[in-house]
Amino acid sequence: MLYLFGFDRIGVAVSDIYFVDPNPMKGQEGAEHGVRLELRRLEPAELKGSIYSARPITIDRPIWRVDLLESVDGRPGSFDRTHHHPGTSGWEPGQRVFDRQLSADPLAWLAERLADLEDVLDRAGADRDEASPADVAGLRERAPEIVETVGRMLDGVRAGRLGTPPGAEPATSVRASWL
Repeated sequence: MLYLFGFDRIGVAVSDIYFVDPNPMKGQEGAEHGVRLELRRLEPAELKGSIYSARPITIDRPIWRVDLLESVDGRPGSFDRTHHHPGTSGWEPGQRVFDRQLSADPLAWLAERLADLEDVLDRAGADRDEASPADVAGLRERAPEIVETVGRMLDGVRAGRLGTPPGAEPATSVRASWL
């Protein structure tokens, strides 16, 4: 499942994920699943037809990532693998940062961050010019809707409808996600 929220130059992509890290850190072995949220750049392109044609829009490089993950074999609701990547380098995420507040109340933590895009950009090492005033206002206004979507998706993961391994590939080598 993939949800996209687009503003002016910034978008938010939310997807379910099932992930097996091929080189896990100690204590992070085994499959994990949950919901991934990324703040992404939006790049509109030139029209491909008449003035009435649809405008191509690319969902481009990530700026910030939040992974609301739990170990598949763990206790549901533990958020034992939940972390964020405050910044990225090109397409690659920075280091995983584990935050007690994020694991304790992920939706409240996320709501705070989404309501303050400028702070997220600062912490990500991104230029504030990456976002327009319309991005800042739009994300702040839509933050409750985005957080509610993430909450519904987490419910789907716990119910076994989302964040499941792809059927055809062995679970020990799978990284499945829209993002």
